[in-house]
Amino acid sequence: MAPKRRGAKTSTAGRKKIKKEEPEAPEDAFRSVKEALKAAAPQEKGKKKADVHCGIEAEVFDDYDCMLNQTNIGHNNNKFYMIQALKSKKSYYCWTRWGRVGEVGQSKLSSSYSSSDKAVSEFEKKFKDKTKNSWSERANFVSHSGKYTLIEVDGDEEAEVKVDTVDGAVGKTVLPCTLDNSTKRLIQLIFSTDMFKEAMECMNLDVKKMPLGKLSKLQIAKGFEVLEEIEGAMKAKNKRTLLEELSSKFFTTIPHNFGRNRPPVINDAKIVEQKKEMLMVLADIELAQSLKAESEKAKDEMVEEVPHPLDQDYLSLKCELSLLEKDNKEFKVISEYLKATAHHGGPSIVDVWKVNRDKEAERFSEHEELGNRRLLWHGTNVAVVAAILKSGLRIMPHSGGRVGKGIYFASENCKSAGYVSTSNRTGVMFLNEVALGKEHTIIRDNCSLQKPPNGYDSVVARGQVEPDPSKDITITLDDKEITVPQGPAINQPLYKDSHFGNSEYLVYKETLGLNLVWGRKVTECRSRCDSPAVELREEETGGCQTCAREAVSRMINLHWTVQTSKNA
Repeated sequence: MAPKRRGAKTSTAGRKKIKKEEPEAPEDAFRSVKEALKAAAPQEKGKKKADVHCGIEAEVFDDYDCMLNQTNIGHNNNKFYMIQALKSKKSYYCWTRWGRVGEVGQSKLSSSYSSSDKAVSEFEKKFKDKTKNSWSERANFVSHSGKYTLIEVDGDEEAEVKVDTVDGAVGKTVLPCTLDNSTKRLIQLIFSTDMFKEAMECMNLDVKKMPLGKLSKLQIAKGFEVLEEIEGAMKAKNKRTLLEELSSKFFTTIPHNFGRNRPPVINDAKIVEQKKEMLMVLADIELAQSLKAESEKAKDEMVEEVPHPLDQDYLSLKCELSLLEKDNKEFKVISEYLKATAHHGGPSIVDVWKVNRDKEAERFSEHEELGNRRLLWHGTNVAVVAAILKSGLRIMPHSGGRVGKGIYFASENCKSAGYVSTSNRTGVMFLNEVALGKEHTIIRDNCSLQKPPNGYDSVVARGQVEPDPSKDITITLDDKEITVPQGPAINQPLYKDSHFGNSEYLVYKETLGLNLVWGRKVTECRSRCDSPAVELREEETGGCQTCAREAVSRMINLHWTVQTSKNA
């Protein structure tokens, strides 16, 4: 169902009177995400099949199944240990497999037992030997130096397959999909299992130890806690050994695949921020998988007809997407905006949707009196788009950001494009109606900012170039005038000494309009990045970051594709 369309018309530029209010520092999203994950109810455990490398047709007996992990940077250890008690017809076994993360490793299947007692006893003994914990007390698991740590995973082994298939139960009819073809493609993209796997692999996460459908909120929260310990250790004297131990603890908690390379030590603030951002992307992926799992439950209800899987995924977002026609005036304005501010050979528009999140207008109305509204670009990782549409924008915990903790927007597409991670050369960008109010201008980095100075509503890091302001137009949405750049970037003599090449616009409020749930850097990128997570064109020199969160903004979702060679 499409949202109510708002009329758009060009008009002369103008500004509303700005209601001054005391800016407030934003909540630390990193901390709030960690707490939310810890508070989340445990996910249901499902029936589990034997490890695919076991070689026998069996299923896990009761809940006797665990994945253990151990990383020791000093000894270049990065290894796993799997233990399962199995039942195959009337026989019982204990299965173990171990090796370096990312490899199949070695394995052993016990003798066949006629009762479960011996298989369970062998399982519990192995668990105690490897972890120094009792299986019956695993809810209070304590990690010990030199021993393996229990990795928390949820759901059944087929979870990631199940959520992508249609239940073929007798007596149920799957209804035809009601979505238009463009929206179908978008939903397929943002819920794609292959896309999520690719995103995790690009962050060196071990998908085999944390497979889709089994991501644990608790395990992700534990990863956040270890990063907090690392931050504290950075302030200590003689921190080298401590940081090595804590880095080992982090990679034990969140399994990474480094191949045969030694795991790195997390020893500076930049790496900590990258890992925070990685965990927040991981949490977004977990949310998207949870949405799919919830959709699947509808098929188990006693009904004769069930919606098409894509309709179920769409409905789980609780967000209305209204596709713009190519001859729509707004579509043409957006196309010109892209053409004027993208790099030569840059992205091209595939489709554009208006986004109307549940109760969005009500939240945005809190800032009714705030003027100076602009339509600005925001790029992100395709893996977090479902979570963004579901939960909205929030301020990213990027204490190392050039303009501090805020929501980052740009007036040039080429700037935001560097923050986009794609899947099969297709990504998603957002255009946001951002209420900037009274701007505080800076031309030097200030990573300590958490709010605008008193009397201001936003911060603008003025770049040496900016879209030609003489070409700006205004469109009117809900009786609000919104400025939209339409001209190419030109030099700004007033800011020729700025440390910023392109302007960056920041707002620092989380109670406003649409939210961008997690903003983080998913991969350490270089100029002319060759990472499979992001495709940059030759003209670009930026790295790939995913960005920010909740703003004074209303989204127009821009689905775009990179029309350049993968080797660019």
